[in-house]
Amino acid sequence: MPKTLITGAAGFIGYHLCKRLIQNNEELVGIDNLNDYYDVNLKKDRISDLNNLSQKISNSKWHFYIEDIVNYQNMFEILSKEKPKIIIHLAAQAGVRYSLKNPRSYINSNLVGFSNILELCREFEINNLLYASSSSVYGGNTKIPFSEKDSVDHPVSLYAATKRSNELMAHTYSHLFKIKTTGMRFFTVYGPWGRPDMAPMIFTKAILSGKQIHVFNNGQMSRDFTYIDDVINAIMSLREKPASPYKDFNRENPIINKSWAPFKIFNIGNTKSINLLEFIKILENKIGLEAKKVFEEMSPGDIEITSSNIDEIKNWINFNPTTDLNVGIEKFVTWYKEYYRI
Repeated sequence: MPKTLITGAAGFIGYHLCKRLIQNNEELVGIDNLNDYYDVNLKKDRISDLNNLSQKISNSKWHFYIEDIVNYQNMFEILSKEKPKIIIHLAAQAGVRYSLKNPRSYINSNLVGFSNILELCREFEINNLLYASSSSVYGGNTKIPFSEKDSVDHPVSLYAATKRSNELMAHTYSHLFKIKTTGMRFFTVYGPWGRPDMAPMIFTKAILSGKQIHVFNNGQMSRDFTYIDDVINAIMSLREKPASPYKDFNRENPIINKSWAPFKIFNIGNTKSINLLEFIKILENKIGLEAKKVFEEMSPGDIEITSSNIDEIKNWINFNPTTDLNVGIEKFVTWYKEYYRI
């Protein structure tokens, strides 16, 4: 495969993707600004693990840069030097609740930063751009499961709005400059080395330390938990099959996730949405302790249910998630205890 550049390489999904490509001894460039949205030490440990893995492979082709995608000139210089042909853009300001407190960081990273990525794709004639979108774009939709053909014009958080904006910006560049772009709407990705701001990490930390966990919407929430290995398998396959124009596209009856341009959008989920209280039961079972639950109202910007229809990506790359939630949670808890030496 041609050289790949991954932004957000120190992030949860970025780390696992880089690990897979390093194991394959592919030409790979990682970029991350190592910001302090969550524990920087976790991000540094991910990069350290990747560096150690790379050192064990003869003639490893892994290079890592600490850089911010908002800095266009520095990014331009990296691409001038490395000359990648594929970009997998995973860097972003993540989190729904944090967007209520610090909206400007979402504008800078998710809009300004993404516009820089698109311009770099145009400047360096990138063959394939994959970028992270989110299930949060479905916003106030109540039709379950979420399909890429559903309306996504009513986001309920700034984070979701920036991710939907990314999809629209990508389409413009696909149309104007024939850049092959694929948006990936991830559904609640979990697993080892996960994000500390997400439920598995938050709940596990609290349960093991005997502290309370906050259960929003009085537990009446469901999530389509998707194991990290399944997500990486999907990205690897999408990397080998860039977006192409949809020859049957009808402008009088347009489809949201396809176009006359080389543009695609796919859900990447597990399809098995589980109630949050059931998820907590599985977590309690794997940890061996009972959670001290505090029930609260729905948090602003949250979505009550996420559930993915993955027919589109099944048809495109034959994607089929295989990791059962019980298995995935057990692997996550095992990693957590080892990493935090519990």
